[in-house]
Amino acid sequence: MPALLDGLRILVLEDEFLIAMDVEQLCRDHGAGDVVIARDLANVDRKDVAARFDAAIVDLMLGGASTLDFASRLREAGLPFVFASGYADPDEIKVSFPGIRLVTKPYSGDDLVEAVAAACGRGPRA
Repeated sequence: MPALLDGLRILVLEDEFLIAMDVEQLCRDHGAGDVVIARDLANVDRKDVAARFDAAIVDLMLGGASTLDFASRLREAGLPFVFASGYADPDEIKVSFPGIRLVTKPYSGDDLVEAVAAACGRGPRA
């Protein structure tokens, strides 16, 4: 059976180096074809995101800056994504981003992978 993230190109917005490295390895272990880490929104070519990636994992705060506007643009572009953050008010996310899953830190790797797979229309393993 193929891995849940088989072949996906994933953008990881995470400013904590060790967490970013763990998420990258987790995605690769579950079959992701390419994983790009951005620790700052300035490192992301916003015009090209939907063409370069199949999904994104978005921390709500990068270096003290909110990523909500960026997440809104991802949604408008139709790029599946999940929030992965320890700084979130789940009710606010549900209201502002209905249908977008928030995986709260500390999270299990399985929870994060399953959330990304679900966002991309892929179900969990049988």
